[in-house]
Amino acid sequence: MGKIKGFLEYERAVPADRPPLERIKDWREFHEEMPEEELGEQGARCMDCGTPYCHTGFMLSGMTSGCPIHNLIPEWNDYVYRGFWREAYERLMKTNNFPEFTGRVCPAPCEGSCVLGIIEPAVTIKNIECAIIEHAFEQGWVEPKRVAVRSGKKVAVVGSGPAGLACADQLNRAGHKVTVFERDDRAGGLLMYGIPNMKLDKEAVVGRRIGLMEQEGVAFRLGTEVGRDYPASKLLAEFDAVVLCTGATKPRDLDVPGRKSRGVHFAMDFLRSSTRAVLDGAAPGISARDKNVIVIGGGDTGTDCVATSIRQGCKSVIQLEIMLKPPLEREENNPWPEWPRTLKVDYGQEEAAALQGEDPRRYSMMTMKLLSDGHGILTGVEVCRVEWKKKEDRYVPHPVSGTEEVIPADMVLLAMGFLGPEERLLQELQVEQDERSNISAPYGDFRTSCAKVFASGDARRGQSLIVWAINEGRLAAREVDRYLMGFTNLP
Repeated sequence: MGKIKGFLEYERAVPADRPPLERIKDWREFHEEMPEEELGEQGARCMDCGTPYCHTGFMLSGMTSGCPIHNLIPEWNDYVYRGFWREAYERLMKTNNFPEFTGRVCPAPCEGSCVLGIIEPAVTIKNIECAIIEHAFEQGWVEPKRVAVRSGKKVAVVGSGPAGLACADQLNRAGHKVTVFERDDRAGGLLMYGIPNMKLDKEAVVGRRIGLMEQEGVAFRLGTEVGRDYPASKLLAEFDAVVLCTGATKPRDLDVPGRKSRGVHFAMDFLRSSTRAVLDGAAPGISARDKNVIVIGGGDTGTDCVATSIRQGCKSVIQLEIMLKPPLEREENNPWPEWPRTLKVDYGQEEAAALQGEDPRRYSMMTMKLLSDGHGILTGVEVCRVEWKKKEDRYVPHPVSGTEEVIPADMVLLAMGFLGPEERLLQELQVEQDERSNISAPYGDFRTSCAKVFASGDARRGQSLIVWAINEGRLAAREVDRYLMGFTNLP
């Protein structure tokens, strides 16, 4: 695959991003495009490794190694190198319903397990994937696929995030009449309101795919929350099967004194407010303008909060992380093909550093208290440093005495992850939950304790990656199709 010695001839390269101080002035996507000739060189770096780990997609030491949707990566790398873009597109679409999403927002566990990554920087898989699908759209190859024969079966998919969309797309192709229920005013779930526009354009990218699905026959019922606006009993009565893809939307809270101070918000509330304002051309309901912002938590959500705060015109932004600062290189306890636990500077941190002169992240910091004035308005955050010490079989943080300090703050954004799905609908359906409060439905079968109700994505497995959501949506569609028809031809 690729050029036999391409990995020796070409260095890893990715598309240039728009300069940080330029892109923070707008909400447009910040990645530039790479010329086809250079993309071909990057495809040539795929080294014909014999046993590729890039598309394995399994859990290793609690982390994802390789691509969970098993993209045929070496094959389309080779096609791009040779200039066979149509063939690359066709191979890509065999495993991935939405490469325009994963090519932008997936953290690329495929690159973390790339064999070339053992000795050299990994192949730029994510960028090539995005380039293939965008080239296909430009050439007009991506067209609505009309379903010739309908099965007469009706399926409801609750939730329009990546798991719900993948499940709906597959079931529609199988000939079933699919209706997707979404409580927000726009389809896409976290793709629409959980990821900022500068990372994933809502109209040009998300809306484009939703429009295609509608043309292919998928129906979307927006502004409809099942269990509140639409009774669960009615759902069971009107559909032959139901798939719950509601996500893990219950945020982890911060249990410290002063939590109820005005100016403290969950990250998703802030990001949702911002994106809705961008799309509607209105002022955001939660704004960071002229405020000293502290983001508590890391990960993609924390980064998105940093970047959004900057674009809204915050006075300053600091990101607090309780974890240790990652090393620059893999350590011995983090061997290939595990996901590399190394220091990464994402777009939000790059922008903050360009604007403020330093990385906004402060590691090994624990929040002790949120401070407020006499009227309950947030004024600051009391923090201290922590040391991680082993207790039995795990490490736990211990406050370091004498390191306490107060950081002024007008806004605190809690980006500490999610605890599981919201439970109102689950209780109405009497769906069993596991010990982590996720929907209890075995992987590979996806059936819940409620007859003809299935579950997939974060609602079933807990907070995870977009590629796992697509994986589960596709596999759940297979099992729903098998349940309805007695067999399945879905991939």
